Amino acid sequence: MPKKAYAIVNQHRLYPGVRHFQERMKEALAPYGIDLSLLRTGDAFIKIEDDGSISSILSECAFVLYLDKDRYAAYALEKQGFRLFNSPRSIELCDDKMMTYLALSCLHIDMPKTIAPPLNYTFEETDPDYLKRIGDELGFPLVAKLNYGSLGNNVFLLQNLDELIDFDAKSRQKPRLYQRFIASSKGKDFRLIVIGGKFVAGMMRYNDSDFRSNVAQGGKGYNVEIPSSYIEMAEKAATALKLDYAGVDILVGIDGKPILCEVNSNAFIDGIEKTTGIDVASHYAAYLMKKAK
Repeated sequence: MPKKAYAIVNQHRLYPGVRHFQERMKEALAPYGIDLSLLRTGDAFIKIEDDGSISSILSECAFVLYLDKDRYAAYALEKQGFRLFNSPRSIELCDDKMMTYLALSCLHIDMPKTIAPPLNYTFEETDPDYLKRIGDELGFPLVAKLNYGSLGNNVFLLQNLDELIDFDAKSRQKPRLYQRFIASSKGKDFRLIVIGGKFVAGMMRYNDSDFRSNVAQGGKGYNVEIPSSYIEMAEKAATALKLDYAGVDILVGIDGKPILCEVNSNAFIDGIEKTTGIDVASHYAAYLMKKAK
């Protein structure tokens, strides 16, 4: 096996959490003799050549740890013959929240009632009567999300029909969805890390100043015992999405019933390692070495 591996990150912005992830994985892979090099997507200089082949500056390596969401670069590297963790398809399904819900629908996984407004080719104003139907179906307040976004960004709590109409008017050029608000989980959820379909670590997140529990939005992590029903849901979702590594966010329903919120293909490990004391990076490194053989 080659002793080199690449951690591919976004060309334009390197989040501190991504940088920390790469550094932790570099440490965890070192005992296996693997040198994990950081490379930005643009620096990889991926091309489709005149003869239809794909080329990049990447040389032979054990695997690619893909820490970006650039699906074009991911698919190109996969077609060039590199083994990516996670796979391009899994990353694509997780990056688009509506695609995540569709992929996990009909699998007996509870999730908030969700409505995606029809595709708007000409960006005309959405029929107010249709938006009223959404409000009647989901009730207020309701959650509005742009399909693309992370760290709790682009997620809003709309209190009434006027706010729904205003939000839709401002975002009708972007893929978006509307969901029933799970009031029992306001400011609270569980983040579970699943590697190779198996639960590795989990924490509760709580935010007393926002309905979003994300640490980036002011939430804090707590080391608590994770209910078995939450572990079962997280493992089922990660397996269905064929994720090698996943961060599964689960809301708290009535009587503590687990309700799927989102699935992340590049969930940061800094917070959960500090909160739980579990060496997630070493678990992932061991999995990578096993699968890359």
